[in-house]
Parts: sequence; C-alpha cells; structure tokens
Amino acid sequence: MKKAFITGITGQDGSYLAEFLLDKGYKVYGLTRRTSTQNFERIKHIIHNENLELVSGDLIDQHSLTHALKEVQPDEVYNLAAQSFVKASWEQPVLTGEFTALGVVRVLEAVRLACPNARFYQASSSEMFGKVQAVPQTETTPFYPRSPYGVAKVYGHWITVNYRESFDMFAVSGILFNHESPRRGLEFVTRKIANAVARIKLGKQTHVELGTLDAKRDWGYAKDYVEAMWLMLQQDEPEDFVISTGETHSVQEFLEIACRAAGLEGDWKQYHKHNPKYDRPAEVDLLIGDPSKAKEKLGWEPTISFEELVEKMVQSELELEAKSEL
Repeated sequence: MKKAFITGITGQDGSYLAEFLLDKGYKVYGLTRRTSTQNFERIKHIIHNENLELVSGDLIDQHSLTHALKEVQPDEVYNLAAQSFVKASWEQPVLTGEFTALGVVRVLEAVRLACPNARFYQASSSEMFGKVQAVPQTETTPFYPRSPYGVAKVYGHWITVNYRESFDMFAVSGILFNHESPRRGLEFVTRKIANAVARIKLGKQTHVELGTLDAKRDWGYAKDYVEAMWLMLQQDEPEDFVISTGETHSVQEFLEIACRAAGLEGDWKQYHKHNPKYDRPAEVDLLIGDPSKAKEKLGWEPTISFEELVEKMVQSELELEAKSEL
C-alpha cells in the first residue's frame, strides 16, 4: 500500500486530495496543527476511514515535520499548507512569509533528512505571475508577484527547484490557477458570491459587497486540480506544470452567472454594492494559463465548464442556507 503525506489536509485542496488518494488505495497521513478548536468540517466524511491518519505537526516547527516524516516514511509528500488568503497577506505579511515561503523549505528539508526517496509536490500559484509579463502564462513566463502571498509563493517555487537540482530529489511544483468548489473558504470572492446570492434568494440578506469586478481569473474545479497534482508525481522525471482551464472570466461574470443560478430576478446590479475595503493595494488584473503541457504530458483536462462550476457552488449554498435558520 502506497503512503501519502499531506500538509493542509483540512483545506479545500487537501480534503479533495485525501479523498482521491484513499480511492486510489493509498494510506493517507494528514498533518494537523494542535489548536484549542479543530476544524475538520471538510474531512468529516472520511475522518473515520481506516486508511486515514492525522499526525500532529506545524510548518513553523522544523522538528515536528522531520519527526513526522521519519515515522511515516511516505512515498509521496504533498505540501498544500499555507496562509492562502491573498488579502490577509497584506495584513500579516511576516506570518505569510513564515508559512507560505519558509514553510516550504522546512518540509523539503524534512523530506531530505527523513525520507529522501519520497516524491514531493509543492502547491505553487498563478499569483506568482501577478503583473503578467505574457498572455497566456506558461511554465516559462517570468514571475512578477503583486502581493506578499505571491512573493512568498515565488520563494516556495524556486526553493523546490533548488532542492530538485541540488539534491537530486523528485520535487515538482504545480502552478495552479484559481480553482474553486463548494469547500472554498467564505473569505474567498467566489464562495462569498455564491453564498451571498443564496442568502439573497432566501431573504437573509439584500446585497453582496465586493471590491473591483474587473479582475479576471482562470477559474477551474478543485476536484479536477488535485488529480493533476497526483499525476505530476507519477511521471518518470520531475517537471513543473501549469494547471488551468485556458479561459479567463471576470468577477462580474461570476456574479452575473451566480445570480442567474440562484434564480434572482432582475438586473444583477441591484444585488451588488462596491466596497473599497475589498480592493487590493496592488491588483492582479488578468490571469489566464496555458495548460497545453499538462494536457500533452499528463493527459489532464478539466471536466466541468466555468458556468457549471458557478452553478455547482450556488446550488451547494442554497442547500446549506436552506438548512440554516440564521
């Protein structure tokens, strides 16, 4: 039985990846931080699976990582843990650097010391492209990050390349463009919109407050994207891949489709208010990836359209909010 070790298992991607690997017959170990209140909401349906085991550790504590990997001796390590909310990275830039940048080298160092033959996956991000230097963005497009989060992700990306080249490790980065699902955190604009239109439909609120509607993103389905992570670690040689849909859509488009999916009557504008506090200090205007390398070498393609993704998220929120009294 193959063994996989996942940091960030309680997050959106970690929960889908754990499901995927369990279905593949893996023994899955998930790293969780010791806190007074644990949030296992996204993995509650698999928490009692006999092939899932949670391990205590922290990306800030080198010893805990090395000890955990020494005990588990995994075949594959997926580093998905990070401070992943872009807006929060301006409010907590040092903390973001600790988790999202230095956390990567701590995991890499733990792998090198404790299980050097394990294959390592690093969750890189399209936010590294920031002020884009080419359209669409490929594996060779120069980075120009526009947030502390983006800067931290660039460090994580290059330190992975550095360990691969310096220590002959099977270490890869997946440069994943925006990927959403009903398990997305409420602080992210996509889930915020989906939740808001559901609440408006059910009479729980009257409008949604957002920052700029002009920002464009390449949005895919998180469940598709975790399969790409796994595929990268099954290759003969370690390589980095852009994972995206190759389409770009604006926040306004997301809002318009969400309003329709919720069955809201009239113009979407009547349900929207602009709030400058949600505008970024430095906006990333246009992200669109070129997934041709992933399609060619991994045989990977997205399975659902942008509109289907929005509808799936809105339907999930309608069901959740219908059960909730508040």
